[in-house]
Parts: sequence; C-alpha cells; structure tokens
Amino acid sequence: MCAFAAGAWLGAAEAPARLVAGGYSPFAISCCMVAGVFLARWTLPVMMRGAGSVVRDLRASPHLMVWAVLAGALWSVANTLTIFAIRDVGLAIAFPLWNTNTLIGIFWGWALFHELRGATLGGWVKVLGGAGAIVSGSVMLSALSVHVMNGAPGQAMRGVAAALGAGVLWGTMYVPYRKAYLTGINPLSFVTIFTFGEVGTMLMVGATLPGSLPALGRELHALRPSLLWLLLGGFCWVIGDLFQQYATKYVGISRAIPLSNTNQLWGFAWGVLVFGEMAQAPASVRLTALAASGLMIAGAMLIAGSAVSSGESQSTVKAVQRECDRYDLDLHQTLRLHAGVEGQEPGASRRRWWDYAIALAAVGVFAWAATEVTVPSLALHLRYAIILTVILFAVLAAGGWLLWKRTGFA
Repeated sequence: MCAFAAGAWLGAAEAPARLVAGGYSPFAISCCMVAGVFLARWTLPVMMRGAGSVVRDLRASPHLMVWAVLAGALWSVANTLTIFAIRDVGLAIAFPLWNTNTLIGIFWGWALFHELRGATLGGWVKVLGGAGAIVSGSVMLSALSVHVMNGAPGQAMRGVAAALGAGVLWGTMYVPYRKAYLTGINPLSFVTIFTFGEVGTMLMVGATLPGSLPALGRELHALRPSLLWLLLGGFCWVIGDLFQQYATKYVGISRAIPLSNTNQLWGFAWGVLVFGEMAQAPASVRLTALAASGLMIAGAMLIAGSAVSSGESQSTVKAVQRECDRYDLDLHQTLRLHAGVEGQEPGASRRRWWDYAIALAAVGVFAWAATEVTVPSLALHLRYAIILTVILFAVLAAGGWLLWKRTGFA
C-alpha cells in the first residue's frame, strides 16, 4: 500500500517541471524543487514524530549520516536530469524511461543486500520475465520519442539519455536507503539528513554548470512567479518518497521500487490529460506509448509479485548480521527495529515549541511564495487536473491511515 501511494504522489510531483516549456533554466527549476523538498523533509517528520525522536534516532545511528548525504546528492543530480528529459521528450515518455531504475535497484539489492538469494525458481522466473518486459517497454518508448518530438532526433536522444541517466542514479540511490533500514533507523529520521546532500549538491551543480552563482540567482529571480508551484512539487515528492521509504524498509528494494514505479502511469496521465502531450501525435503513436508504459508496469508487477521464500528471509537476516558486525550493533534489537517493532520511549511523541516553530517557518515560506504566484502560461486541462488531485488526496488519506494504524509511523 505504501508503494502504490508513493507511485501516485511521485507521479504528480513532476508535473510542475513542465514549466520548462516556458523557457526557464532546468537548473533553476531543480533548485526550486529541492527547496520544497528541504522544507518538507524537515516539516513532515517533525510534525509526525517530534524533533526529539528524530534526534534520538540519529544519535543511535551516526554511521548512517554519510550515507544519507550521499543519497541526497544522487537525488539532486537525478532530479536535474529529469528536468532536461521532460523538456526534451515530455512527461509521458520520460517517466517510464527513468523508471528503468527498477533494474538497477534489483541488481544492487541482489549484489549488496542478499535480496533474492535463496529465492525459488518461480521467483527468479518472475524477476527475469519482469526485467525483460521493462527493457522492452523502454526500447519502444525510446523509438517513439522521435515521433513525439516531430522529427527532432537530436533533441529526442538527449531527452532519452537524460531519462536513462536519472534511472541509473535513482536506482543506485536505494543502496543507502536499504543500508539504513537493515539497521532499523526510522525513515522519517533518515530523510532529515538526506536534505543536506540534496541542497549542497544542487547549489554546487546549479552554480557551476550554468556559469556562475550570480547567473543562477538571476534565473531564480525570474522564476518567482512560479516558485509556489515548484515548492509544491518538491513537497509532493517528499510525501511520495516517505511512502517509498517505508515500502523499502518493509519489503526491500526488489519489490518496493517496482511497485512504486506505477508512478509512470500517473506521469502519463498528467502529461497526456492535463498538459496535452502527444496531442499532435497520431492515435497509433499514443496507443503504442500507453501500451509500452503498461508493459513496463506489468513487468514491474511481475517482479513485485514474486513471493519471499524462507531461504530469502534467511539471507536478509545474514545481511542484517553483517551490518551489525560492521557497526557494533545488537542483532536482536536491530532485527526488532528492522521488522518495525519499535519501542516507544517516554515522551517520544511529545511536541516542543520548536516543532511548531519549524512548521510555522515552512508555512511562512509557502505564504510568501503565494504572494507573487501567477498561473503558468501553459495549455492546461483544469478538469483533469482537479480529478487527478482529488484522487491523489484520497490515496494519501488511505495510505497514511493504514500506515499509522499498523505501525504508528515506526
């Protein structure tokens, strides 16, 4: 359920990136989205568990801080590549292509964390068959991108390369995730340190590649009328990412990524229904693109549907044992945390004044951005946007309620 909820919110989070159609710099757009991500990654965990719980978790797992910063750095570069991909080939094509991160994630889960070790023959058949479907769908979409771009093969290939590069980085980003959750840290605590890698890397990339920090500042100033939408895009991404973090914690990389990659159907819906992508393409091209995306989803679901055997569960315990030996952790306590059996410390959920101050500061930033917001000069189908938004919040309510009921956000 967490993975499916993640798919809905991650799919919607990239919709503001369509602002690149207005000629804005992809680096500036990515910087604004990272700012929204920063606000959300500090506000949501604090409001859900309190800053005290976050600090205690981090003190108990100081070895994970460097991994969290590394994950944030990978995220920032991957997110910037997606902006270029959306500019060059659109949401409907780019989304499925960067979701080849499923294959990268499965490889790292098998190579580093013993996932799928001890799996049954049927499980391996599902994994390999699903991987073949994902590759086939990505090849189909890559070929279609030239038709979507109306005969601009150079631009289309750049967009395809950017999307595939983002997939490699996002697939690798799950290595720090899985390493963290094998040792039991709460996802809400891990993502707060994640932000330092995101912001630091984005400032470095944004100031270096376009030319200079003053040039980036001018581009950001030009984006002020659209800043609110990009901040909201980053905020939506964090909601999806938190669901995905819990999914990774409880079912592993090999299953969480394929299930959450249903976000490409949401991206397809936003791109085609709301932004009118492929409106000029022949009906056969639109149907083929939908079929290719569906093929990739079917492959991902086939992978996720491979049951966890007892042999694979034992391999996971060995991976936890390895992490405990490396960082001098208690195995039994770590296994309890890994399974989501988390003891509640006295006063752990108590809110302090600074928790509310953090939330108010974030609200203030959004309110300031709202004072100068304008509606983008893009062709939008508001009826479909409203329908998709209502569905989005229904998924949030259902997923959040179930997660709270079953785990108490442990």
